[in-house]
This record gives sequence, structure tokens and C-alpha cells, in this order.
Amino acid sequence: MTQTYQARIYVTLRPSVLDPAGTAVQSGLKHMGYENVEQVRIGKYIELVLTAADEAAAHEQLDRMCDQLLANPVIENYRFELTALAVSG
Repeated sequence: MTQTYQARIYVTLRPSVLDPAGTAVQSGLKHMGYENVEQVRIGKYIELVLTAADEAAAHEQLDRMCDQLLANPVIENYRFELTALAVSG
């Protein structure tokens, strides 16, 4: 029996990595009058649905997916949330 999960994955640049897109957005916001914005960091949000034997197996698969494709572990951090959807026979 397998479990279906929805994963929400958040990928962000490591704090030590410059974020030119975030800097551009911050500048744009300041030009629009939002002087109180002190820092903007741009990231990625990914949703996917997967099946796995259990939550531990789903967690392990997601770690590998993020390390191998969804994030660049050299310059990005990631975290994810798993939500159980349905049990598959």
C-alpha cells in the first residue's frame, strides 16, 4: 500500500549569495514610495504530488529531488512541507 503526498518546496538563495533580482525589486519598491522595505530576496516555490510507501520514504525522495534538480545546493537552501492526501491500494 502506498500513500500519496503533496509537497510544497521552497528554494531560496543562501544568505551569502548576492541576489540581483531581489535588489532590483527592492529598488523598484523604493521608487514606488515603499521606503520601509529593507531587504528583498527572490526564491522559487514548487508544488508536486508523489506516492511513497510512507512519509520517511517521501522525505528521502524529496531530499534527492531537491539536491539533484530542484535546487542548486551550492548556492541555494531548500525546505519542504509534506501533506498526506490519500492512501493508494
